[in-house]
Order: sequence, then C-alpha cells, then structure tokens
Amino acid sequence: DKKVYGPVSVDQLHQWISEGRANAQSLVQLVGSGEWKPLSAVPEFAEMLSLQAEPSTAPPVSAGGFAATTPEEILARQPELKIGACLSQSWNLLAENFGLLFASSLLIWLISMACRMNMVTGLAYWVFQGVFYGGLYLVFLKRMRGESASVGDTFSGFGVAFAQLLLAGFISSFLGILGLFFCLLPGIYLLVAWTFCVPLVADKRMEFWSAMELSRKTVTRIWFAVFTLLLLAFLPSILFSLFVQIKIGFAMYVSMVEAMKHGRPTPEEVRAMAMQITTANLPLLWISRFILLLNLPFALGALMHGYENLFGPRKS
Repeated sequence: DKKVYGPVSVDQLHQWISEGRANAQSLVQLVGSGEWKPLSAVPEFAEMLSLQAEPSTAPPVSAGGFAATTPEEILARQPELKIGACLSQSWNLLAENFGLLFASSLLIWLISMACRMNMVTGLAYWVFQGVFYGGLYLVFLKRMRGESASVGDTFSGFGVAFAQLLLAGFISSFLGILGLFFCLLPGIYLLVAWTFCVPLVADKRMEFWSAMELSRKTVTRIWFAVFTLLLLAFLPSILFSLFVQIKIGFAMYVSMVEAMKHGRPTPEEVRAMAMQITTANLPLLWISRFILLLNLPFALGALMHGYENLFGPRKS
C-alpha cells in the first residue's frame, strides 16, 4: 500500500508472507544496512517465498478471506444490494462507533454550514465537497472493515487522491444539477448513478472519470434499489425538508394571491415577500439542517454498506 512498516521481526515477516501482505518483490531494509532490497534477496525467506510462488487456481485473497476485485470483475458479476441489511448494519456500526462517526460527520456538517454564510465560500465548498466526503467515507469504511480510524482521518482526502476526489465530487454534482435544470429525470438518474464515484476514488484510488463510469454502469443495473436505499437512509431529513419547503411555498402562494388583489407585484416586491417569508421560517430551516446532522452518520453508514455490497470483495 506504498507505506513503510517496521522495524519488525523475522517471524512477523513470515506471517505477512503467509497472509499475502508481502511477496518476493516487497522491498525490505535490514536494520543498520541503509539499503532497500527485494525480500527474495534475503536468505531467511527463500523457502517460504518459493512455496508462495507455486501456481494456484484459487483467486487472490485479501485479509479476512475475501477475493480481490477489479473493475472488470465488478462489472462482470451481478450487482447485489441488500437494502434491509445495509440499514440494519449501519445501525449496528453507529451503535458501536457513535463517538467517532458522529464527530467526523459533525466536522463536515459544521464546515458546510460555515461555508453557506456567503456565496464565495458556498461555491468553494461545492468545489471541494468530494475531498471532504472522500475522507469521511474512508472513516466509515475503515471501521466497517475492522481497521483503526480517528477523527483526523476525516481530512485524509486532502492527502489521498486530492485532485481526483475534487474532480469526482465537483463534476458529478455539476453535471447532475445541470441535468436537473434542463430536464428533471435525467438529472435524478445521473445523481443516483454517480452516488458511489467519490468513495471509489477514495477507496480504490481510481481516476475520477473511470470511477464515475464504474459507478454509473453498476448502479444503472439496479438503479431503483440504490434510489430506494438513498430515500430510506435520508428519510427523516427528506420528510422534514419537504414539510418546510411546502410550508414556505404555501405561504408564498398566499402572499402572491393577496398581492395580486392590488395589482401585479413588481419583481422587487416579490423578492421582499420571499425574503420576509424565508426569515419568518428561519428557525424551521435551521431545524431541518440539524435533523440532517443527526441523520447523516446513519445514512452514510447505510450507503457505505451498499458500496461494499456492490464494489467490495465477496467471500471467496
């Protein structure tokens, strides 16, 4: 994984070879030598490496007994999305790691709220959202896989595939919103189809367009199942947001009807009415954002379990 480990003992290296974490090409440095060399050049491991090199018909296996996957293998197999299992597993994950997952989600939520204070910072957050969520997704995936994670990992997107995460998040959301603007259904299709492009970049270090295409091609085959998972995962936030928007829309309609009785309102008057109604409903708008915060850790956990269903390795 392009990281340096050690110092470690000979026994530890033997264990890594047996687990498939090290092979003949792994570079090692004997303590005090200052020189990196292939593991095959160290006599203590020759016999074990020769056994490892024997041909095998079994698929490559990673830690935990899972077969390794490639984009080609993912597209070749039938997608599986167990919605009920994703939701229940997310609840269990949140119960076991509430402090970490809530704190990580809170950080991104606070950044998004702060950036919405003006148009410039709001635009900056929109551009960088893939980087923020890439790190947040990795926190969830690490805990799901039994790996250690910290709140600081939430910002790992700035050090892991930064440019590709930025492009994946910005371009997928920009094209999806563009689709919504010109024609509602294509926009909804694209936003759902590209749901997993950012985690694919963060987890598998894919190039942004390849990740968008892999997400789209995989999700398209079970699009309604992914849409249902998104709907159920974010249901509390969606329902309350709809309530607030309907309330504001109805108040705007009533105000417009009253204004029309005295003649056609000017654009300035319409903007003033909209501002007045929005200000009057500001507490509800903030409550909806707070509900999103409470909903976010559970929803992201469900999505990442869905990601593992579709793109993760399956039991060998």
